[in-house]
Amino acid sequence: MRRCETCGNESARPITVTVEGRAHDFDSFECAIHALAPTCEHCGIRIVGHGVESGAHLYCGADCARQAGARRFVDHT
Repeated sequence: MRRCETCGNESARPITVTVEGRAHDFDSFECAIHALAPTCEHCGIRIVGHGVESGAHLYCGADCARQAGARRFVDHT
């Protein structure tokens, strides 16, 4: 049994995600997203898809990037 690092539930079948050499244990994809997915700098939601990037800033999509004032951004789809 391992403990989910987001919610604390113990799970016999955890999901383990390795990021930059560090393993993270979760009991669900929901907890993994909550802990690891980046946040849109304009609207604050978790970016589950590709999102867009403007310099060092991440947005959930082109609309949020434009609303935040980004004029040049890259869509990594």
